[in-house]
Amino acid sequence: MEDLGHITWPPEPIRTERLVLRAPEARDRTAFIELLASAQVHAFLGGPRARDELERGTPAVPEPWPGSFVVDLDGSMIGQILLRRATGHRRPAAAGKADLGYLFLPRAWGHGYAAEACAAALSWFDGALPGEPVVLTTQSANGRSMRLAAKLGFTEVERFEAWGAEQWLGMRTPVTVAG
Repeated sequence: MEDLGHITWPPEPIRTERLVLRAPEARDRTAFIELLASAQVHAFLGGPRARDELERGTPAVPEPWPGSFVVDLDGSMIGQILLRRATGHRRPAAAGKADLGYLFLPRAWGHGYAAEACAAALSWFDGALPGEPVVLTTQSANGRSMRLAAKLGFTEVERFEAWGAEQWLGMRTPVTVAG
């Protein structure tokens, strides 16, 4: 994965009705560790990382990667949105395109936060890089992620086998401004 090109990072925080998408801060370290060590979060992502490894390896202030947004609810991190260039994607239909990824803490599930945050990130992306498609890959067994992909406007490109499970690759048609 590579950055998104000429975009200045991080952008100004993105505010929605309930959330703020922003760069990581020192106060987010514990939530990042919780997110990466959660067996529930990583049930369809190959399993969690070891908490002790994360405690040792996570910097005091998590690195602000281009395309990575902390999802903040009332001053606390509840998830992460990633919009990164998929240069090394295994599927030719996705290679080189922007790839949307997201992780949310289990306590944030079922409240519509992922849909709200992803929609805001995609709207920002459309303004920053108009006309570019975005891809999303998830295990087809991940019903929540499949429903979110449909809600966000992703349509199936293909299904394929990887990491011992069927994967779903969807693409969101680029939004263009008429004029």
